[in-house]
Amino acid sequence: MDWKKRIFCGELTEAHVGSVFTLMGWVDAIRDHGNLIFIHLRDRSGIIQVVFDPLYRRKAHWIASELRQEYVVEVEGILRRRFEGTENPHLATGNLELLAHRIKILSRSKALPFQISEKAMVYGEGLKANPDNVEEELRLRYRYLDLRRPSKQELFIKRHKIVQKIREVLNNKGFLELETPILTKSTPEGARDFLVPSRLQRGKFYALPQSPQLFKQLFMVSGFERYYQIAKCFRDEDLKVNRQPEFTQLDIEASFVEEEFFFQLIEEVLWEAFLIGGVELKRPFKRLTFRDAMELYGSDKPDLRFGMEFREATHILRGTSYEILRKVLDRGGTVKGFVLRGMASELSKNLLQNEYALRIVPLLGGKGMTWMKYVGGTLQSNIVQFFRPSELEALIDRFGMRDGDVLLLIGDEKRESVNEVLGRLRLHLAQRLKLKPEAQFMPLWVTEFPMFELKEDGLSCYHHPFTMPERKDFDPKNTMELLALKSRAYDVVINGEELGGGSIRIHEPELQRKVFEALGFSEEEVKKKFGFFVEAFEYGPPPHGGIALGLDRTVGMILGVESIREVIAFPKNRSGVCPLSQAPSTVEPEQLAELGISLREGLSVALEVASSGESEAVDKESVLHVARLSRLLIEDWEIESYVKELGSIIGYVRMLNQLPTEGVPVTSHVIPMVNVFREDIPRDMEEKESVSRAVIQNAPEVEGDFFKVPKILEG
Repeated sequence: MDWKKRIFCGELTEAHVGSVFTLMGWVDAIRDHGNLIFIHLRDRSGIIQVVFDPLYRRKAHWIASELRQEYVVEVEGILRRRFEGTENPHLATGNLELLAHRIKILSRSKALPFQISEKAMVYGEGLKANPDNVEEELRLRYRYLDLRRPSKQELFIKRHKIVQKIREVLNNKGFLELETPILTKSTPEGARDFLVPSRLQRGKFYALPQSPQLFKQLFMVSGFERYYQIAKCFRDEDLKVNRQPEFTQLDIEASFVEEEFFFQLIEEVLWEAFLIGGVELKRPFKRLTFRDAMELYGSDKPDLRFGMEFREATHILRGTSYEILRKVLDRGGTVKGFVLRGMASELSKNLLQNEYALRIVPLLGGKGMTWMKYVGGTLQSNIVQFFRPSELEALIDRFGMRDGDVLLLIGDEKRESVNEVLGRLRLHLAQRLKLKPEAQFMPLWVTEFPMFELKEDGLSCYHHPFTMPERKDFDPKNTMELLALKSRAYDVVINGEELGGGSIRIHEPELQRKVFEALGFSEEEVKKKFGFFVEAFEYGPPPHGGIALGLDRTVGMILGVESIREVIAFPKNRSGVCPLSQAPSTVEPEQLAELGISLREGLSVALEVASSGESEAVDKESVLHVARLSRLLIEDWEIESYVKELGSIIGYVRMLNQLPTEGVPVTSHVIPMVNVFREDIPRDMEEKESVSRAVIQNAPEVEGDFFKVPKILEG
């Protein structure tokens, strides 16, 4: 193998015609014409056609006859232009080919589990198998083959360029790339930790970091002032399309700065990163407070691409004769709504009333929905007669309605419920009516998040306990005051996806103690969980803040992939398993003994799983996958309930699989099958013939005496 002479396939140009070159790579595709053999040779840079002519070099042609897809070869030959009419415009080197006079097979490949080649050898020729149609589980099982595909390699080449550009921006701003520990202490950060048992400290555990939060703040205490890291993070939580147990984030912290510093910095970082994907973000990013985001869009990560902002109609309808809304308002409730522009012809009265008002909105958490169409200068609906003309005119004016618009209203005693239901309804309709512009990106900052929120187990931080509150003079024992307290936190959101979040941090020990007190932590708990961190802040910490961006999610958005699994080299599947390595897996008893760990086996384990009541993690993508296999059309509003039910079923089956079954005979049915509704046999022949005639008469097609139905399975 003469590696010094090698040139990459994609580097060959017309200027090289007539010269001799040595190429190395994989056989992407083969076409054997008997006398001539053509192959596509692929390396990381691209593909070029290689020709083997027995009249030119018989030995090279003879060796080439042994080639199969994905053999690794070294080829030497003369570069020439293709003959007129044989060019391939879908290849960057489609006007060129290498006439081979020498070839060496460097390694061979077994038959492939799926098609890798993505380029037809002849222009206009279709591939026999499209790699994108292969089941994801199979692609992940052979991920090293999946990653050979040029389209996949292009994703990771661009990911590399995005990361390099991020590093360039931060380096130019005086940031230092520093590393934080992977084996660290378990601290409460909102998700479950992955725990690592210690062999040397029996009975004690490290935790894999959910984020480098504590250590990056300690870098500020250490005086480095500006830090960043492309950090690996780990969270043992349920999986979704954009969530993995192991992920990468861009972690940033800086001293002697305030919010505006991070707004400007991250806008520059994202502007440069999105340019690599061919997208120029509009700067400066729009800004919304948390309260405004919830009031206008019902979400703290709103998608701004399709408008449909909420407006309040409470004051307009306070004395209305429409009893349903009047009762809500009499109890101090709220009525809000939004307008669907020009959708009157798309949404029939039947669809609005029977599907949305009676079925979909209740599934989204609402008690009902009021709708009106604005057609021919008047509002139309099945309840418009219950509103006074002045109320109808005020609604038209309040919502700026134009001919063809549809108004949707939600009322509830709880204002938060109105916003949440409208938010879900807004997203559902935008998806169903295809109102989201695919190529448009609208970034914004969401600011002034609540400092605390109330959960079932008590008060907790909306972000984390190191976030600076908007003011310091709060009473840590006054729950109502704490729930009204805002924080100096900020999230960056694009198209309804939160790409990252951060905050100005607490740097005063006394204020940090007040926050811990508000959360109900005793001094002993604080010392146990955060002792080293709290002590460090007794030694002159600077004012500082930070932010973290989900790098996988950001790269995925820039490159337009459906799942972040496509931009992670070796991801886990929907169940948190690596199909390639089969991790997580069992380990030898000797390894556990060294760690002082023993596992209970058999029925006790199964009973423990059953008693936990936990369902298997199932995401939207899994439900849609099952729906495709079952040939079912599932609406967006149905998915949430299917996620829950399917997760329970899978969790139950997984529990059953852990039960000891040795010696248990196989059974078809535990309980005999009995039809308890009716007899299957007609009472007499006359009735049987009558039923048969009625059935045949209703058949869409008849073949002989049989009722013929369309095929539901394809071969």
